[in-house]
Amino acid sequence: MAAVISISNLEKTYASGFRALKNINLQIDRGEIFALLGPNGAGKTTLISIVCGLVTATKGSVSAGGFDIVKQYRQARELIGLVPQELTRDAFESVWGTVTFSRGLFGKPPNPALIEKILRDLSLWDKRDNKLMTLSGGMKRRVLIAKALSHEPQILFLDEPTAGVDVELRQDMWKMVRSLRETGVTIILTTHYIEEAEEMADRIGVIRQGELILVEDKVTLMRKLGKKQLTLQLSHPLSALPDTLEGFPLTLSQDGTELVYTYDVQEEATDITVFLQSLNDAGIAFRDLQTRESSLEEIFVSLVSE
Repeated sequence: MAAVISISNLEKTYASGFRALKNINLQIDRGEIFALLGPNGAGKTTLISIVCGLVTATKGSVSAGGFDIVKQYRQARELIGLVPQELTRDAFESVWGTVTFSRGLFGKPPNPALIEKILRDLSLWDKRDNKLMTLSGGMKRRVLIAKALSHEPQILFLDEPTAGVDVELRQDMWKMVRSLRETGVTIILTTHYIEEAEEMADRIGVIRQGELILVEDKVTLMRKLGKKQLTLQLSHPLSALPDTLEGFPLTLSQDGTELVYTYDVQEEATDITVFLQSLNDAGIAFRDLQTRESSLEEIFVSLVSE
């Protein structure tokens, strides 16, 4: 699949000497949902801001849709929509006015039918004549999305789009993301709600201290770095593990009623059969068992802490 965004040897060093980005190389495919994860201050917003033309890189190159974001700024920027974290202007403007104005900034001809559709899809139609200053935080976030979609971009950046919004708005946003993706729009998002990335994203990128430490297909990532746990509810409590089980990766609960066996998903031989036979040989019976696989959040925490 052809890359719609190409980032090569990208670096950003501020006047203070702080290196916000260090040799970033990344290809994002057309039509995919790419989630960029990282702790606060890792460089997520700086990276997005450079691609969107809001911050100047110190070194490296970026192209969007085949257009260099510096040398062919207008063509590249026309392809990109950005939903920032906060709405900082237009407090006295109406919803209709600010969204229409955003379309005009890109040299697009008026299209009231399109603006109406966007506002209706975002449940903003009834608020079209309201001034932005009168809207709730969630409604303002919807306006940010409407502004980003007003010029029909092919690449949409969502920077913490659901931070601090209610569950209903979050679900509406992800419904819209899915529908946009079906039309071929490429979605790049940063989020603190890692379960959303786990549900929505095709690929995951993890950035830490300005470095892109991992880019992987979501399913492959969870298979490679995930772990599984086999939890056994014991028929009779144990005060301690017998010596015959010392070689297994086991954890005994404080009350002695639960035994947890942890193993790597990627390993072909997990020794579960041997473990269960050893339990039987030790005379340890269990009345129930269940398995659980690592979530993306657990993998992410492990990656950024290593």
